[in-house]
Amino acid sequence: MSEIKLTDSDFDVSNPTGYKAGAKKTAAELAQMDAEDESLRKWKESLGIKAGGAPVNTSDPRNVVLLSIAMESEGRPDVVIHLDTPEAIAALKNQAMVIKEGVEYRLKVKFRVNHDVVSGLKYLHVVKRAGLKVDKADEMLGSYGPSGDIYEKKFPLEEAPSGMLARGHYNVASRFIDDDQHIWLEWTWSFDIKKEWE
Repeated sequence: MSEIKLTDSDFDVSNPTGYKAGAKKTAAELAQMDAEDESLRKWKESLGIKAGGAPVNTSDPRNVVLLSIAMESEGRPDVVIHLDTPEAIAALKNQAMVIKEGVEYRLKVKFRVNHDVVSGLKYLHVVKRAGLKVDKADEMLGSYGPSGDIYEKKFPLEEAPSGMLARGHYNVASRFIDDDQHIWLEWTWSFDIKKEWE
């Protein structure tokens, strides 16, 4: 299976809205800021930030750990792509997800935040067929604080293309990135659109 090269121009990482991320702060620094501001306190608590809070998982040096991305379609078991180890990601080069033409499906991602707040976490992907870009996605996941919980975010429903011309093999380059332009994970995978599920 051929791979596609990840490039910033494919992902269109420029910022046309002029949004500028604030200065990076640790969870401990955020916990101490503006303690008298009730609305800010509630926002920080929604991120799991409390005064005196400590990192959740100090055994894993990674702050954001992407566990899996899955495709769900009504009446079908989820197709799960594991992302938590280099071996799992390497194995994706030798397999392709199958999608039945015309079905509605959605992607969902599971991840963990271990040490500090991640601000503006986003999922991007570029889909190519025969070397030509045919689709791209840009899904905002949001901001999250360190937690012992696994976060799950579901994307909006999509409909797979249908018809003889839509059937075939597609390559995907995916990336998780945040407001600071830190790339937490990037990898390539593929899928086949077929007339029927296999």
